[in-house]
Amino acid sequence: MLVSRRAPKPTRAGTSLHRHHCVGADGYRQHVAKVGAKARSQHRCSECQHVSAKWVGRCPDCGSWGTVDEIAVLTPLSGSGSMAARTVAPSSPAVPISSIDPGSTRHFHTGVSELDRVLGGGLVPGSVTLLAGDPGVGKSTLLLEVVHRWAQSGRRALYLSGEESAGQIRLRAERTGCTHDEVFLAAESDLQTALGHIEQVKPTLIVVDSVQTMSTAEVDGVTGGVTQVRAVTTALTMAAKSTGVAIILVGHVTKDGAIAGPRSLEHLVDVVLHFEGDRNSALRMVRGVKNRFGAADEVGCFLLHDNGIEGVADPSGLFLDQRPQPVSGTSVTVTLDGKRPLIGEVQALIGSASAGNPRRAVSGIDSARAAMITAVLEKRAHLNVGQNDIYLSTVGGMRLTDPSSDLAVALAIASAYADIPMPTTVVAIGEVGLAGDLRRVTGMDRRLAEAARLGFDCAVVPPGVKDVPTGLTVMSADNISGALRVLKSIAGK
Repeated sequence: MLVSRRAPKPTRAGTSLHRHHCVGADGYRQHVAKVGAKARSQHRCSECQHVSAKWVGRCPDCGSWGTVDEIAVLTPLSGSGSMAARTVAPSSPAVPISSIDPGSTRHFHTGVSELDRVLGGGLVPGSVTLLAGDPGVGKSTLLLEVVHRWAQSGRRALYLSGEESAGQIRLRAERTGCTHDEVFLAAESDLQTALGHIEQVKPTLIVVDSVQTMSTAEVDGVTGGVTQVRAVTTALTMAAKSTGVAIILVGHVTKDGAIAGPRSLEHLVDVVLHFEGDRNSALRMVRGVKNRFGAADEVGCFLLHDNGIEGVADPSGLFLDQRPQPVSGTSVTVTLDGKRPLIGEVQALIGSASAGNPRRAVSGIDSARAAMITAVLEKRAHLNVGQNDIYLSTVGGMRLTDPSSDLAVALAIASAYADIPMPTTVVAIGEVGLAGDLRRVTGMDRRLAEAARLGFDCAVVPPGVKDVPTGLTVMSADNISGALRVLKSIAGK
């Protein structure tokens, strides 16, 4: 029995395939290239890159407000296969890297040596620098000193303030002695008007205090919000690159110490600096976090006074307690803050525990590392210090986060427990392990050179140190027990 079968209806895929065979491969590719791609909209969070189909005020992934923006996504048409990319003729041809003049990125000194140290030699024309710090730490005072020194060298500077009036800045300038005719002031928070000031004054250095107070009418959002901060920073960066003027932006920080605003703010600028300091101390430190024109791990030290701010070229003396006779419970170490060696002093005090509950009070030292060193002294060196109150502190408000200060902390505790003072000309450098062993740390040659320069004549270090400066005696110890024996032999001389 014969059964008549109808030919199946061609599907869309079959039709497309049939068309492909009829027209030919080359003709089909030309057809797809002519049709192109269709665009569809997506909404992406600028903080966590979460993509959603519609706009929302708050990102459902990271919970940030006002960070979801609309983006256009090009998708190839169905069945198009591989679509040829369209090329655009470059406006300027690519050149060999050896033919580029390096003088275009030459540093110009600001006149503040400690800031130039962190910047890698000074400000580069067309660069954008972000200086962030806590309120009242001295950012405006430092930058007013910078524009004053800049103007003294025959260059023009423009100070744009969105937080203070011109009269307030003038009063600070008189108090700190930073008045100069080539320093122009403008209390302005509108971006377009600020760009007009730049075009009219034609400075070579611009200070914007601060970027969170600037706003533009071309984008939505509140002043200081994510959208406004990104738009203002982008516009100022384009102005710096097109005119060749150096711009310093002042940035706010959150309660956690991070730079306020979107994370992309740090990617837009060329240099990121953190201005740190304690309100109870006059010491201020500018720390480099990002630098496209130099090292990103330099530190500059300043002293903030009522009549201004000054750089400290040799800050090691600020962290030492000057006393005529040695006292038990003190030890000196050399730490590296970035690439800069700094002398620091650790002080320890041992007391009797009240009500059988030992107390630990730590200032300037990591409490977790202090507890670990105490446990190592009790277990490996057999010092019964765990049942006593232990107080640890640094001199001058210094923070010792480098593991190289472990040995100095251990020797300070042991000196306080045995009531044996260490000589004031001895430094201790090394990391203490849980097994009681001493480990070498990086930059030992720079640490020892700084100790020798400041007049120290003996250093207690882990074994393996070869490069020893002239006039410095190195005494090695394999573990914490050996370091205590070295301490006892030195103290007995």
